[in-house]
Amino acid sequence: MKAVILAAGAGERLEPVTSVRPKPMAPVANKPLLAHVVEATVDAGFEEIVLVVGYKRERIQNFFGDGDDWGASIEYAFQDPRLGTGDAVLQARDAIEDDFVVMNGDRIFESELLQEVRDLRNRTGETLMAVTYVDEPELYGVVETDADNRVREITEKPPAHAIDTDLINAGVYSFGPDIFQAIEETSSPGELALTDVLNRYGESHPVRAVTYDGTWLDVSRPWDLLPVNEALLGEDESPSAETAEVHPEAVVHDRTALGDDVRIHANATIQQGVSIGDNVHVGPNVTIQNAIVMADTTIEAGSVIRDAIIAENVDIGPNVTIPGGKTTVCLHDTIHEDVRLGAVIGDNVSIGGAVSIASGGQIGTGSRVSMGSFVAESIGPETLVTQG
Repeated sequence: MKAVILAAGAGERLEPVTSVRPKPMAPVANKPLLAHVVEATVDAGFEEIVLVVGYKRERIQNFFGDGDDWGASIEYAFQDPRLGTGDAVLQARDAIEDDFVVMNGDRIFESELLQEVRDLRNRTGETLMAVTYVDEPELYGVVETDADNRVREITEKPPAHAIDTDLINAGVYSFGPDIFQAIEETSSPGELALTDVLNRYGESHPVRAVTYDGTWLDVSRPWDLLPVNEALLGEDESPSAETAEVHPEAVVHDRTALGDDVRIHANATIQQGVSIGDNVHVGPNVTIQNAIVMADTTIEAGSVIRDAIIAENVDIGPNVTIPGGKTTVCLHDTIHEDVRLGAVIGDNVSIGGAVSIASGGQIGTGSRVSMGSFVAESIGPETLVTQG
C-alpha cells in the first residue's frame, strides 16, 4: 500500500515564514514539519510514498530526493494550479493502482495511527477517516458521526457558536482507487476540498471514523510553531549536533536542539523550548527562550529573544530586545487575544543594534531595521525602518 502526502500548499497564514518556503518545510525541532510526517510514515512500514507538491516545490524535492536517505521510495505528483486538497489527491492518480492512505504534510502524528488505518482498510475494505478531539475545533473540519461511528457530515471551520462537538478531521484517510472518480464527479466553487468529496461520497459509500487520541500537532497560525516545537523537543534531553560548540560559561537547557556548526558564546543562556538551526552564531550574554532560530542566523551580544520565530539568514545586532509574552494579534482580519508571541522575523532580515520589537510584531522578508529603532507594528517585506 502506498502513502500519499499532501504538501502543495503555500501556507499564507504563516507569512513571512512561508514567503520563501512551503508550509510543510517550516522547521520545528530543527526538522521540517514534512520530515516528521515522512518519518512517521516510514516507521509505520510504508515503503512507497507519493508527495503531492506545488508551491515552491523545489524546496521539498531537493530536501527529500528519491527517498533513499529516508528508507523509502519517494515519487512526486504536481498540483499546478493549486485547487484544494481534493484536487491534490487527484494528481496522485497515475501513481496509484490499489488501496492507499492519504495524509496532510503539515500535521504531526504517531506512526501507530497510520498502522491502524492501513490495517483496518486491509481487513474491512472500508473508506476511513481519522478523527481526534481538539480545544479549538472551529479551526478545522468539524465531524459529526452516527451511533455506528460513521461520518455523517464534515463542516469546514464553522463559527464557534455553531459547534457542539470537539471532534475534528485529523487529516489521515484510506481509500481505494474509486475515490478518484468521486473527486472528478464532485463540483465545488473555487478550490475543491477533500472533505467536500467525502460529504458527497459518503451518501452512497459509508466512511468510518477512526478515533485517535495520541500525539496530534497542527500549525494553523505562526505562533502555533512554538508549542509544536516545544512538544517535539520532548521531556528528555534533546539531541544536538556533534559539531555544535557551546562555551563552558554558557548555559544550554537539555530540551534544546542545536544544529551543525552552531556557536554559543560565553554567558549566553539558551532556555528550554528552543531549536537553533545550522550555522547559527549566538553572541555573549544573549538570552533565548521559547524560540525557533533557523539556519545561518547571527544574534549579537546582549540580545534578548523570547517567544520568537526567526527565519534563515537573519542578522540581529547587539542589545536587541524581543520581550515576548501574551499579546493581541490581528491575522487576516481576525483578532486573536492572549497569544504568546514575541515576533516573527522573515528570511534575510537585518536588525541593527539596540532595536526593540513590540510583542506580536512581524518583520517581512528582506527588511532592514536601523539601529535604535522601535518596531511597534508589523512591517511588510523589503521595508526600511529608521529611527524616529
